[in-house]
Amino acid sequence: MRPNPDYALEDPHEIARLIERHPFATLVSAPSSGTPVASHYPILLDREAEDLTVISHVGRPDERIHELGRHPVLLIVHGPQGYISPGWYDDRPAVPTWNFVVAHLWGTPEILDERENLRMLGELVDRFEGPRDRPRRMLGAPEDAAYARRIHTGTVGYRLRVTRVEAKRKLSQDKPADVVHTVIDRLETDPLYANPALAAAMKEIHS
Repeated sequence: MRPNPDYALEDPHEIARLIERHPFATLVSAPSSGTPVASHYPILLDREAEDLTVISHVGRPDERIHELGRHPVLLIVHGPQGYISPGWYDDRPAVPTWNFVVAHLWGTPEILDERENLRMLGELVDRFEGPRDRPRRMLGAPEDAAYARRIHTGTVGYRLRVTRVEAKRKLSQDKPADVVHTVIDRLETDPLYANPALAAAMKEIHS
């Protein structure tokens, strides 16, 4: 990712919040086959770790395809993103652009044992079921627990202690305040390119 100091996102708390808000990530590795591999899975912050760490899993045979645990991997966390029209800049000279928030996380995965993997999967389910009025926990009802214990061996859990981070938050920081206000307004109201999540991200840093 091309570095740009204007857009650099370096606050570890903000990066952690990005992961919490956008927990579906792209796992990229360069195995010995020479062909890059990418997979897509939900991730969680490991709250028990002191430094930035995520936990997740892959479905078999992805662990063999990625050679999981044998070399560093790249985990891409995608935040809000969207098209910015030059028509939103009034009469100023402008070209189209794309605003976005993204983080690249590197590290070598540590494979979880069967007990840790089952626990991690339960935490993952709780992350998304917990806010529901009637959450259906993975190990809640006896029939669900029995089913989960039977099929969880089809997954391989891992812990990624992040050793390197590159994160970018490109949200019109280089534009005058009136242009930023207009872009936010269009992202909230435009019939083709309305993008409330991106508008909210811009409001957070421009307030």
